[in-house]
Amino acid sequence: MSDRSPMFQRWRATALTLAAALLLTACAGGPPPPDWQLNARASLDHAVAAYLRGDSRVAQVEFDRARAEVARTGRADLLARAELLRCAARVASLEFGPCEGFEPLRPDTAAPEQAYADHLAGQLPPAQIALLPPAQRAVAVATDGNTEAALQAIADPVARLVAAGVLLQGGRASPAVISQAVDTASAQGWRRPLLAWLGVQLQRAEQAGDVAAAERLRRRIGWIQSPP
Repeated sequence: MSDRSPMFQRWRATALTLAAALLLTACAGGPPPPDWQLNARASLDHAVAAYLRGDSRVAQVEFDRARAEVARTGRADLLARAELLRCAARVASLEFGPCEGFEPLRPDTAAPEQAYADHLAGQLPPAQIALLPPAQRAVAVATDGNTEAALQAIADPVARLVAAGVLLQGGRASPAVISQAVDTASAQGWRRPLLAWLGVQLQRAEQAGDVAAAERLRRRIGWIQSPP
């Protein structure tokens, strides 16, 4: 894929939006950012893009490179945020479980990082919802009748998939939420989360005895796994 292609640019914009929130950024008019920061952001960019398109090998290489750059600072909070970014991409792809890279860093992190890790694991106490990033907070506090609207209001597609994944963990993902997640992953061309969310739709169609919908979903999954 060319670095100038529209899809690559969308991936880049998404990953950089996340990375900018996770790593220190230079103040406007201040000195240029240090090399470690530029290198880490570029590698996080490529790691997220590779992971979502289903290229685990490249994602691991790029993340290891990003983590090595951040480790040069000796700052647990920045290392923790990089690990949380990786775990957020996993939740967006419905790969649930503890954020293993974060947990050894937990004692040296602040309450917002700890709250976000618990949020990704579906174990955040209601009293700590206020510590979440605004987009995740809005979905976390939404009532069942407003969940779909709160999810749709999230502009960043990765953040939207993360919120949808947390809803699914908590048993709060309605068919409309699942459809939003499918449409979001499809629009971005993100193979890994798209297959995961289509799998959820297929399972529900099979449980409901909807043979036609199940066959349609199997065909769609087949196109993604083995494109013509």
